[in-house]
Formats: sequence, structure tokens, C-alpha cells
Amino acid sequence: MTSPALVGRGITVRYGSNPVLDGVDIDVRHGEVVALAGPNGAGKSTLLAVLAGDLDPTAGKVEVLRRPLADWRLRDLARERAVLTQEHRISFPFPVAEVVRMGRSPWRGRPEEDQDDAIVAESMAATDTTALADRSFGILSGGEKGRTSFARILAQRTGVLMLDEPTAALDIGHQETVLQRARREADAGAAVVVVLHDLSLAAAWSDRLVLLERGRVAGEGAPADVLTGPLLSSVYDYPIEVVPHPATGDLLVLADRRATRENTRDHIREEDA
Repeated sequence: MTSPALVGRGITVRYGSNPVLDGVDIDVRHGEVVALAGPNGAGKSTLLAVLAGDLDPTAGKVEVLRRPLADWRLRDLARERAVLTQEHRISFPFPVAEVVRMGRSPWRGRPEEDQDDAIVAESMAATDTTALADRSFGILSGGEKGRTSFARILAQRTGVLMLDEPTAALDIGHQETVLQRARREADAGAAVVVVLHDLSLAAAWSDRLVLLERGRVAGEGAPADVLTGPLLSSVYDYPIEVVPHPATGDLLVLADRRATRENTRDHIREEDA
């Protein structure tokens, strides 16, 4: 087993007396995809922001490539890890191709800069954004912005990828394309940590899953071990069923609506009585 590319120990974040994260430990190794899941407000994006160095924890420590995060110069760190945030904002009307090329900025003045054109083109092809090259980023749809931003972090060519809800606003085909590429990056040796709300996608594409509940780890391990109906029903406070896909065997995480539908029928009968 390789040493972790990312290590978080005792990560705690408080806003006033409110703990958003409470003593979370996490490792992410080269060659694996680790999914962060949990209800709204569980602390997923906050944990990713701490691991990325975008947010200082109240307590705890983070190491990137066995080196304390605080010891990294920002430009050096940008050649080792790339971060995709939830919001995709650009202040000026740059065309898509230039936004993707921004991912190459950490390599400016280095021999790797000679590969910029080829890497930008490959990153855009991988995210289905080539046809958008000349369009202004500001007029894109939410899904197109997300794919462009993903192309930018691919162009950064790092060994650690941190992705915060990369499938948000994407149609089903592009969701699969993005996570297939994340899987491919991990298979090539990258360490990938990704925040996902869709638990079926997390089951299909991750090696390990960290399930958060109110800032703490409620479950951690292989998706099949964490994604169980009783645990998910407790964490999400809603009845959930986990079943295998009849053809592929992939885990499908579904809301169990039987009780809700019966309650609705009872309510209608009472109103009609």
C-alpha cells in the first residue's frame, strides 16, 4: 500500500460554538478515488476546503505528499494538486479555451510549458468542451461551466485532484464522462477525492467512501460496506433502500417511498371522509 497523498488528522472547524467538522481523520492514496458523501450541512465541502488549503481548520493538521500543508509555497502546491470548487466564477468574459489554459499557469517558465497547447486540447476533448472554445465563459449554462472548469483542472496536470460536486448541473451522460475521467486519473496513479450527493454514482466510481453526519465520520470503507439501508436511513433521516442493479450488479441507492405514499393515501382518504 502506498503512503497517502493526502492526510487529515483531527480536522475540526467551528464557527462560533457551532462545529461544522469535529475531529475528522481522512487519508487519500495515489491510485484511488475517495468519495465524500452525506446530507446537506454534513461538512463535505468544508472538509475538502481544509484539505485544499482554502480554509484553515480550528484544530487538526493536513499533509500533502507527507509535507505539512502550511510548508508549501502556493505555486509549488498548484503543481501537485488541483481543486474544482462548487462555484464556477470568472470576473472577465474570457473565452472557454482561455479559461482552460489558466490551468497551465503553475507551469509557466518551466519545460512543461512547451506542452500547453496539446494538454489544453486534450483536456477540452476529454470534457466535451472543444466546440465551446470561442464562447464566453459567462454565457455558458451551469453544466457547460462545470465541464469547462473540470477541463481547467485536468489541464493543470497534477497528481492530486480535489473535486467538489463535479457532477452538479450535468446531464447523465456528462456525469458519467466526468467520473470516468476521474477514475482514469486514479488508475494512472492520481489521488482523487470527490464530493458527491448521488450515492449510486459514489458506489459506481469510488474505491472508498467517507460518509459524514453532522461533522463526524459515520462510516468509512468500501462502498458496499458503507452504503447500507439501515446506516443511510439513519444518517439521512429518511427511509433508504440499497439494491443491486439487475444487469450489472452495481449498487443502486433509492428512497423507499412506500411509507410516504401510504401516508399520502391515508391523508387523501381522511379528507374524502
